Amino acid sequence: MADTPSLPRVSVVVAARNEASFIEDAVRIILDNDYPVDRLEVIVVDGMSDDGTADVVRRLGEADPRVRLVENPRRITPVAFNLGIQAARGDIVFIFGAHGKIMRGYLRGIVRVLQEHPEVWFAGGGTHSIGVGYWGRVISAAMSSPVGAGNARFRLGHYTGYVDTVSYAGFRKWVFDRIGLFDEELVRNQDDDLSYRALQAGGKIYMDSNIHYDYFVRGTPWKLWRQYLHYGFWRTRTIQKHGRPASLRQIAPVLFVLAWVALGAAALIWHPAVWALVGLAVLYGLGLLAGTVHVARRAGVAEALAAPLIFMVLHFAYGLGTLKGVLWFMVLRRGGHSRPEDHPMSR
Repeated sequence: MADTPSLPRVSVVVAARNEASFIEDAVRIILDNDYPVDRLEVIVVDGMSDDGTADVVRRLGEADPRVRLVENPRRITPVAFNLGIQAARGDIVFIFGAHGKIMRGYLRGIVRVLQEHPEVWFAGGGTHSIGVGYWGRVISAAMSSPVGAGNARFRLGHYTGYVDTVSYAGFRKWVFDRIGLFDEELVRNQDDDLSYRALQAGGKIYMDSNIHYDYFVRGTPWKLWRQYLHYGFWRTRTIQKHGRPASLRQIAPVLFVLAWVALGAAALIWHPAVWALVGLAVLYGLGLLAGTVHVARRAGVAEALAAPLIFMVLHFAYGLGTLKGVLWFMVLRRGGHSRPEDHPMSR
């Protein structure tokens, strides 16, 4: 690692709304992250919380002037990120959420990657999904399995090299001057949109799995369902805006849902479709079994019992959300405006 005098100034933007139980730990871990005191600032962008989140941040700022509070009246994630970027004074801007904890050395590690790879526009680490309680443990294990995450390298966390997107990234600040800020229409998937624009402009994105952060997953199947329904919905709009083909990982859930619907409807009037439906069920059952074995090894037998339900939530919620997005954006040609309260800010 370079000597301290050569380290760039770093701004860490944390988007939060109603995160009173998480925000203090999240900020303190950043402040204690082995980065020079005079080269670090933390900007918490609060989406008009009503649980005391802003009060916690103000108290932290009184004790440490490196902590600043910025208000986000619109209460949605991309607006929070943009307000933080505009307020940032650093040469490197990190974008975090309140539901994650970075490892010690994360900031230095990402800065090192950017220094060693001048062609890289922004970089991030691998994800360690963490769950609290029984359902949280099941969900975190399922989201770390290829059956649940597909080939999303930042979710699986075992890859180092160039990627098409990454979370909890450190950006060279000039990147936002080059390609613009986060798209504020995209309540979800705004990071994928930015990554796509960066790649189209000739930039490179890098992931180092030796550097990681802990991401606290949703705590119930219902909350996970809502999250992935939103992901699928906004994925459609992201693809539509750029007129680009979707990757197999992005369209697999909707193709899966359509297969069930088509074969189920056909089976009502055409007997051979019944066997095709049975075949699909058997193949899916085998996939669920493989994912369940992975969860059992990672979290335990008790958690594995509920793993099939969580895998189905991940697959069907994303697929149905994508279908809803196709209907909303492509068939009805509606805009992407929505109520902020329908889309909690944390990832």
